[in-house]
Amino acid sequence: MTDYKICTQCIMDTSDPRISFDDNGVCEYCNNFKSTIKPNWHTDQRGEAELLAIAEKIKAHGKGKDFDCIIGLSGGLDSSYAAYIAKEKMGLRPLLFHVDAGWNTDQAVGNIEKLVDGLGLDLYTDVINWEEMKDLQKSFFHSQIADQDLPQDAAFFSGLYKFARKHRIKYVLTGANYSTECCREPEEWGGYPGIDKTLFKDIHRRFGKRKLKTFPLTDILVYKVLYQRLLGMEIVKPLNLVPYIKHDAEDTLGRLFGWKKFKHKHHESRFTRFYEDYWMPRKFGYEKRRAHFSSLIMTGQMTREQALERISKPELDEQFLRGEFEYVANKLDLSVKQLQEIFDGQNKTYHDYRNKRFLIGIGSRVMSALGLERRLFR
Repeated sequence: MTDYKICTQCIMDTSDPRISFDDNGVCEYCNNFKSTIKPNWHTDQRGEAELLAIAEKIKAHGKGKDFDCIIGLSGGLDSSYAAYIAKEKMGLRPLLFHVDAGWNTDQAVGNIEKLVDGLGLDLYTDVINWEEMKDLQKSFFHSQIADQDLPQDAAFFSGLYKFARKHRIKYVLTGANYSTECCREPEEWGGYPGIDKTLFKDIHRRFGKRKLKTFPLTDILVYKVLYQRLLGMEIVKPLNLVPYIKHDAEDTLGRLFGWKKFKHKHHESRFTRFYEDYWMPRKFGYEKRRAHFSSLIMTGQMTREQALERISKPELDEQFLRGEFEYVANKLDLSVKQLQEIFDGQNKTYHDYRNKRFLIGIGSRVMSALGLERRLFR
């Protein structure tokens, strides 16, 4: 067994089984940020000029249309601030698009309503068939892989891209950013790189009980190659072109709209909160907070000492987490005992199922070589 090691600059450690360190004990994520991300990340006048140029291009294309772009809105910080920037700083007319996969927190719903009203924008909500969503999520639980949030991710991204394609909306704005996400979560930590239809179909074929007649499932190669490269859909990340400081963004949205901040990243989804705060660290030993906090360390928004103190204890107390365990079991029509049996079962990985990870890896390496993906990808 490899001796435990933790980065001397951030808090990424050997719970990422493929992590490497330089002679000074600095991890590859920190070195990638310094050499690849930071020199190409401009939030000054250059970023502002690029942002305004993109805005003019989007406006020109959207003339005469009801909307000139679309933004997937979860109620969380990144997508909420992206909507604010799009309307108030870029002068765009975005359609706000929300996918309801059955796990919204009341706080997320409230935030969405406040933004829609405060920004004066239209909202379209795509409600996923709950019986199909439930069946797919139970299938993934039974698969025993770490990537338990893939069904929700598939619903969110597939729903958004399919809607944009159907209504010929060229520009998709996202809350993806370097400021809070420059440290990419390792693949082993449930960070499977995209929606792999082959993997979904094999897991659902083995464990599913009902057909997925309406569930949106767009393979990553379809939306990366067909939608974006061949049909010209463009993904815009405005938060990479403006000063985006987590604390300041939370204050701005709170002051202007009454938006409420969350205790931690991804807590707008009750399932993701449970998965990242309970299921993943206790069943697999992976703490996604390590990547989240390390991103904030690299971008100067958190000290290493603050991160070490924060990660030394759970974000949520034990009684609350046990209650969430019961809630998730009941919502998925499982008994607490059945969910506990799954939890205690043998851990597996996507390698135990049919997949096309090799092809996705080739595509990701091409994107890295072209400078379209600067975060570390192995």
